[in-house]
Amino acid sequence: MRPELPSFRYHPDPLATGAVKPSSIRCACCGELRGFVYMGPVYGAAELHESLCPWCISDGSAARKLGASFADDHPLLQARVPELIVQEVNLRTPAFSSWQQEQWLAHCGDACAFLGDASVEDVANASEETKLAWQKEYGLGEGDWLHITQGYQPRGDQAFYKFKCLHCEAVRLGWDCS
Repeated sequence: MRPELPSFRYHPDPLATGAVKPSSIRCACCGELRGFVYMGPVYGAAELHESLCPWCISDGSAARKLGASFADDHPLLQARVPELIVQEVNLRTPAFSSWQQEQWLAHCGDACAFLGDASVEDVANASEETKLAWQKEYGLGEGDWLHITQGYQPRGDQAFYKFKCLHCEAVRLGWDCS
């Protein structure tokens, strides 16, 4: 029986998003066989891709012992998110893989929770607030939204990532393309 995964405030279900998967790999940080491995980006001096357990990410030991970080802190710093929250996302939260560089979104002065690839329904039924926030974030207009979202399929050339504000529950969509 596998142990329960640690809780991540800003990435509540890393199994569902594919950031963590079952594995028999020994963790490069703690040396234990924990039954799960992190699949997302790792930034640091050592090659640590697909070699860290979620527990060493959660407790910060991968960051402390190996100099690992998991998300670009620049977008959250630009959004004026408090440094302690930026550190939690950057050093103690599984990130997500993106075509270019992942961009963690913020709202209400806090990092949002990453929920994974947006579904076709998430994009088609996006609220006006969500669409306007997306247009502002990427410097694009309504016509661009209509063109880019036409025929959207998760894991395709156009990627939409779903985030949710932990305070007001507003949905934000990150975007990337191949």
